[in-house]
Amino acid sequence: MSDPLRTGVIGVGSMGRNHARVYRELAESELVGVEDADVSAAAAAATEFDTSIFEPAELLDAVDAVSVAVPTSAHAPVVRDCIDAGVDVLVEKPFVADPEVGRELAAAAEAAGVTIQVGHVERFNPAVRTLFSAFQNLSVVAVTAERLGPPVERDIEADVAFDLMIHDIDLLCTLLDDEPALVSAAGIDGEYATATWDGDGVVATLTASRLTQERVRRLSVTAEDCRVVVDLLDQTVSVHRRSRPEYVAADGDVRHRIESVVERPFVESGEPLKRELSAFLDAAANETEPLVTAEDGIRAVELAGQVSAMAADRETTEVSL
Repeated sequence: MSDPLRTGVIGVGSMGRNHARVYRELAESELVGVEDADVSAAAAAATEFDTSIFEPAELLDAVDAVSVAVPTSAHAPVVRDCIDAGVDVLVEKPFVADPEVGRELAAAAEAAGVTIQVGHVERFNPAVRTLFSAFQNLSVVAVTAERLGPPVERDIEADVAFDLMIHDIDLLCTLLDDEPALVSAAGIDGEYATATWDGDGVVATLTASRLTQERVRRLSVTAEDCRVVVDLLDQTVSVHRRSRPEYVAADGDVRHRIESVVERPFVESGEPLKRELSAFLDAAANETEPLVTAEDGIRAVELAGQVSAMAADRETTEVSL
């Protein structure tokens, strides 16, 4: 890009402030301003990132591209305003609360020539990119994902399937290049959920928690000739190759030992959010399809909804017994 795109952020809570920070740092971005219904939050962000506060319509008149980081219930009307203004938009996950509304927005954006990218930031995690690029020809047998953490000290309107598991649902669909079928799901008060999926013969188990006193972000892929473990927090990848069992005599005893080979592919360092916003601006400037499309976001919402509904139904059934 020859000239930076004029950018803005709508909603500068904890996530939106990070968007403003990154837009301020990227060479391909000129942070024009921020907007938030909470005037004090907007003022704090504007001061911190040396930018201006705008009313919603004024901000859309002043920018080429914008991030939307408001509560999910407000995504649809805000994204619609962006489309009507001809402003390219990155909307945080979950894309929308209602998949049908998401389809309407996607169609309207296509008709208007507006780029929509959904903020599934784990797609831009360097460790995930290493997994996808270096192991495209894996004969995958099973996938497990754990996204665990302690209770948060802020109000979250979404249950854990929409707040946390939705990241791994998107990664699973991307890894399989398909939409898996939900087999079972169970949960606890919307704060803990586990789900089992069948993706064309690949068994997947995803677990998400806001009750666990340890922060874990781990994705494991079992293939016919190896097991790949991705630590999303440390941004590392470990490849466990075929083990060789043997019996060893020592001090008159026979003991079983397994030798295995562990490879650690090189993973480029980098902040996932910075990579995400840079890719968004590139897609917007060049009018190319973003890495995470509106359709990807809709798919993740639909599948997270299935988990949420099945887990809630199971809770109800167990209580009635």
